[in-house]
Amino acid sequence: MWHVLGIIFPVFAVVAVGFLYARRHGPDMDSANRINLEVFTPALIFSVLADRDFDLSAHLPLLLGGILVVLGSGLLAWPVARLFGWRARTFVPPMMFNNSGNMGLPLAVFAFGESALGPALVLFLVENTLHFTLGNAMLIHRVDPRALLRLPMLRATLAGILFSLAGWDLPRPLAEAISLLGQVAIPLMLFSLGVRMIGVRLEDWRIGLAGALVCPLAGLLAAWPVTRWLPIEGGEAAQLIVFAALPPAVLNFMLAERYGVEPRRVASIVLLGNLASLVVLPLVLYAVL
Repeated sequence: MWHVLGIIFPVFAVVAVGFLYARRHGPDMDSANRINLEVFTPALIFSVLADRDFDLSAHLPLLLGGILVVLGSGLLAWPVARLFGWRARTFVPPMMFNNSGNMGLPLAVFAFGESALGPALVLFLVENTLHFTLGNAMLIHRVDPRALLRLPMLRATLAGILFSLAGWDLPRPLAEAISLLGQVAIPLMLFSLGVRMIGVRLEDWRIGLAGALVCPLAGLLAAWPVTRWLPIEGGEAAQLIVFAALPPAVLNFMLAERYGVEPRRVASIVLLGNLASLVVLPLVLYAVL
């Protein structure tokens, strides 16, 4: 158990630093978050996918598994929302779209080593793409493919896959510069998560508590048959299980606020879900490791 706590401590320590700094100084992270989404994270995605050691075809079962976990979580959460009379588009998206970026990427590296970054990015891309397509459709009942193609992360994904499949190499100084930019992404994600938590309130604690319980439970229930039916073994199976147990993404709150879909309730779901992960994730890591 001490080994598991040693793995998870750096992740939550950086989140805590962001939270404490925000309480004292109240920084405006909007510009930093935008730069992270448009520069640092795309650089990380491209540098990993374009690496000659990364073979996307070897991760196709994991990619499909990630899709099934996201969709399965939503199917399991939907009757819970109906049972308690909550709007499905308020409760279900946070159960589906988890913190695969801010928490999933660093957790995978700390728990499974640098070699786990590639599979973790596959799961991150699955979750992120579904969030900006299916997730947006659930909130506003439409998807704009042109807007999706303008996303820097999707462009970086397509470029990285193209370089990988074609066997192209960037000049080494340029490749190292892109890699260096990508190294900023994960720490900034964690710090920003801590800052974001400072503005969340607990007015709707009932739906938040339900979300904190349902999110990891639905994810793990969806992942259990997937790891048995698909050829996902060893470290990737363990990563998929950890992915399934991750708390709701902060992006759920940001989109709910943008589209006016009960943002206070979604904020409570996100906050309590991430607080509950302090207990849930060590237990899941202990089980898979």
